[in-house]
Amino acid sequence: MKNIIKASVAIIVVCILLFLVNDYLNKSSGKAGNDTVTIYNWGEYIDPELIAQFEEESGYRVVYETFDSNEAMMTKIEQGGTSYDIAVPSEYAIEKMKENNLLLPIDHSKIPNLKNIDPYFLDLSFDPKNEFSIPYFWGTVGIVYNPSLLDGQTFESWEALWDPSLKGEILLVDGAREVIGMGLNSLGYSLNSTNENELQEATDKLKKLTPNVKAIIGDEVTQLMVNEEAAVALTWSGQAADMMWENEELDYAVPQEGSNLWFDNMVIPKTAANVEGAHAFINFMLDAENSAQNADYVGYSTPNVAAVSLMDEEVTSDERFYPPEEQRDNLEVYNNLGLELLGKYNELFLEFKMSSN
Repeated sequence: MKNIIKASVAIIVVCILLFLVNDYLNKSSGKAGNDTVTIYNWGEYIDPELIAQFEEESGYRVVYETFDSNEAMMTKIEQGGTSYDIAVPSEYAIEKMKENNLLLPIDHSKIPNLKNIDPYFLDLSFDPKNEFSIPYFWGTVGIVYNPSLLDGQTFESWEALWDPSLKGEILLVDGAREVIGMGLNSLGYSLNSTNENELQEATDKLKKLTPNVKAIIGDEVTQLMVNEEAAVALTWSGQAADMMWENEELDYAVPQEGSNLWFDNMVIPKTAANVEGAHAFINFMLDAENSAQNADYVGYSTPNVAAVSLMDEEVTSDERFYPPEEQRDNLEVYNNLGLELLGKYNELFLEFKMSSN
């Protein structure tokens, strides 16, 4: 009997110790509550100086973690291992997170700098009235290319990618929506198509592109293009801007058939431990000077009209990265396709990748 009691006491002590250790680790990894703001963002997507400035001005300590896809971000937030106070998902992911009850509503009265955002980027279909999200960056998907390595192609049309002279010269981003979307757009279809015949037709056409594909990769595309190891790449506008800054030979185009117009917004996950700090951070990032500094550092287009007025006009007047409203009419935002249809896109993308190998 005494042995049973001793064993029970030992188990209780071990459980208490495990609880205390777990609590300590949680606090260390971002669950420190009111004195910490834990941010979950894309890699290289904020000026580190602004984090230090926010800490100094607000008195909060920032814990900063990164993700490389919307899907990875959503999975981690859904699992609830870390109480992220801020996340920066794309538009279709915001829609899905709303559906899954993963977001807290945003108190606009605590974000006076919201007045700095261009109304064009507010009240969009994926989050009416910006109840759950605040604009951060926006941009397009297009083609970055090196004219000095080409035979006069300008990529006004997606069709130019299928030119036999581009054999082994094209880099593609490793994204199902981007690549399948490109195939759909090249045929005049919506990049949000739910028609299985259209999706298969786009995949079959992409398979004919395989001789021209050098690689399907992630962030490595930047250095390969800068080093002139490939002539053409499908990429995002901000990534193209980074490449062009490092290699002035490069140019960027969005084909006339249409492409993706994307938005990344700041949200407050439902498991946030410091909602007050999250609002303070959002308002800080919407300050005109801070937003301009961030856009200069990151290279993507800012929706902050007050910030635009402080930036280099040579940058903000460049229609490749700040296309006027009439040019945006031919671009589409990714819709939340739902789990089943998204699985179909991924399946077809894998089929294309296997054909490329």
